[in-house]
Amino acid sequence: MVSGPLLPKVLFFSLPLMLSGILQLLFNAADIIVVGQFTGSNAMAAVGATSSLNTLIVNIFLGLSIGSSILMSRYFGARDNENMSDLVHTSVLLAAVSGILLVFVGLLFAPLFLTWMGTPEEVLPLSVLYMRIVFLGMPALLLYDFGAGILRAIGDTRRPLYFLFFSGIVNVVLNLLLVIVFSLGVAGVAIATIISQYISSFLVMRTLMKEDGAYHLELKKLHMSGRKVVQIFRIGIPAGVSGAVFSISNVLIQSSINSFGPIAMAGNAASSNIEGFVYTAMNSLYQAAITFVSQNVGAGKKERIIPVFRTTLFLVIAVGLLLGGLATFFASFLLSIYSSDQNVIAYGMERLHIICLTYFLCGMMDVACGINRGMGYSVTPTVVSLFGACILRVIWIFTIFKVHHSLFILYLSYPVSWIVTFLLHLFFFILYYRRLGTKERGYVHGHGVK
Repeated sequence: MVSGPLLPKVLFFSLPLMLSGILQLLFNAADIIVVGQFTGSNAMAAVGATSSLNTLIVNIFLGLSIGSSILMSRYFGARDNENMSDLVHTSVLLAAVSGILLVFVGLLFAPLFLTWMGTPEEVLPLSVLYMRIVFLGMPALLLYDFGAGILRAIGDTRRPLYFLFFSGIVNVVLNLLLVIVFSLGVAGVAIATIISQYISSFLVMRTLMKEDGAYHLELKKLHMSGRKVVQIFRIGIPAGVSGAVFSISNVLIQSSINSFGPIAMAGNAASSNIEGFVYTAMNSLYQAAITFVSQNVGAGKKERIIPVFRTTLFLVIAVGLLLGGLATFFASFLLSIYSSDQNVIAYGMERLHIICLTYFLCGMMDVACGINRGMGYSVTPTVVSLFGACILRVIWIFTIFKVHHSLFILYLSYPVSWIVTFLLHLFFFILYYRRLGTKERGYVHGHGVK
């Protein structure tokens, strides 16, 4: 990543990552499709109602995996084997502890959180059941994300793809078995999801334990290095807060959608899931931007940062326009996979036509954010996201949406916030790039993280 032409290397890195993300998203898609086709719109709405809330709760901890991955990229770029080994063992233990903590959060607070969101009474019990079961899989989710992040930081995006492909097949088979044969409904799809997550987690941990070199994992060496935890938190907490900020605004938007009733919720859930495939494809370029910039910062090669920015920005616009356009063109067909209810499809199309046609703006925003994070600036992107994605959307909901109470106006808040946030990230990139000197190896030791 620190020498040679960028375009083929970014593509080689991103394509397996893109496919991995799409397979991971199929976990939730399989849940919604199976309950939508075989259980009904209320069950479909129940699963969809938990999505933004689950993401909000989990994002802080997933931010820590980003922090771990950025540090691993820097150590790998600097060939610092001692710190790589220390980071691997700290990260895995941190993931396990965080996952166990999240289990208790989901079990104890699911009813309270979903009630705050205004989840309709006819949907609430199923949503609580689904959320509680899914949160039993949080240790597996975090162990997979931390472990896959370590592999991706050293350039290995293929094996996480293989693991997700296998576990995704297991998830779909179990969904059909538990819902159609055993009639477990929402509980069945949740159980299938967590079983598949534990399988992918096991495969990633097994891979790290079989690796040679600095990123080899030995269970007896698991420990919490205070210095590494501080470094992970210094980068990861702002990254997690940034993700949570987007989720907070999405929770507020979901609460507004809930006021239109279960059918609108079901249509929104189906549309959101389809959009997720477009977002996941674009997000692979966000992760490529972070990893490529981090390794070049570790190697002290400032001159490659702008080419990385240009390349990833060009690719994310192309991917967003292509996949967003396809999702819009085939909207009716895609939504019919989730539900045969024409009202659900109509509500879903209303959202798809607004979001997918402008989704490339979201990709531009993420890539600009990733470049800044890769250079070691983690707090500023969080503040920018707080303003652009959360505060701006909240203002929109309580002003423009309040006056013009329609789903069209509500969904319009997304592209507006993406444009504003991208421009702010771009401004700070220009500012920070000028400050960035050529002697950046101090970043490897955590001195340059802001």
